[in-house]
Amino acid sequence: MEVTLALFITKRLLMALATVLVVAVLAFLLVHAMPGSPGAVSLGAGASQEAINEVNQRLGWNDPLVAQFFTWLSAAVQGDLGISLIDGRSVSADLASRLPVTASLAAGATLLSAVFGIALGVTAAVRGGMVDRIIGGVAGMAVALPAFWIGIIFVYLLAVQSSVFPATGYVPFEDSPQDWALSLALPVITLAVGGAAFIARQTRASMLEALQQEHIRTLRATATPTWKILYVHALRYASLPIVAGIALQFIQLFGGSVIAEQLFAMPGLGQAVQNSVSTHDAPSVQGVVVIATVVVVAVNLVLELTTKFLDPKLRAS
Repeated sequence: MEVTLALFITKRLLMALATVLVVAVLAFLLVHAMPGSPGAVSLGAGASQEAINEVNQRLGWNDPLVAQFFTWLSAAVQGDLGISLIDGRSVSADLASRLPVTASLAAGATLLSAVFGIALGVTAAVRGGMVDRIIGGVAGMAVALPAFWIGIIFVYLLAVQSSVFPATGYVPFEDSPQDWALSLALPVITLAVGGAAFIARQTRASMLEALQQEHIRTLRATATPTWKILYVHALRYASLPIVAGIALQFIQLFGGSVIAEQLFAMPGLGQAVQNSVSTHDAPSVQGVVVIATVVVVAVNLVLELTTKFLDPKLRAS
């Protein structure tokens, strides 16, 4: 059993490394397919061709692509993602300061989505009738609403009209934990609305299937307390698709936080990728893509290990 689990983890780690490497190659090639060159981007439109060529030569832009890639890869493995062509800052340092912002948004919204989504989904499955129809209708509308529109409504109601939360901006945790939480509140709630609706629908479907199982009917016949049947046996049986939905929700929020970060002026990875693409800042583009890929691959790896632990059939395979 231990050998099988170790082999499974080893295979998944190798696949994860291969995925990151493939994405790194694709990002490198796409960056080189972008118009212009590092010299032209860093020096601006008024620079002479001589000056541009000199910068390109210094940065190794004229070297063979294979040599350029392995030079970049060897530096990236050591934590050096290059220097921004726009402001000369370290890409690694810039992304390290932005990563906690996006991670906080995604983690907070995922946690809020999971709590409310599971609670609503279990309630809809157990109560049924009018309660089920109301929750299903509200969840359907919440999934269809654009996050940008939801954010504007929350800003108007909770920031402009009532001043409960700040409308925009981000306060680092080390500066003030309370202000950090307040600055995250509106974007987290905005992102959590659609996620909670998605998880609620997933939970409802999984719980309805779980409640039809033979062992659940047996537990009811033996007068097992209802709370234990629902929250121990049925919810555990339904946990696989729910956990998968929560993990996918985090991945979607982590990779798709651009709208929320722009709306609430949050200095995260989404804002960084938009700025770097619009300015043709190649090192920044490559850095953001690689960092986002590493996070997504890591979450997928944890999801697979969790699924194998929760499912007895997979655990025994």
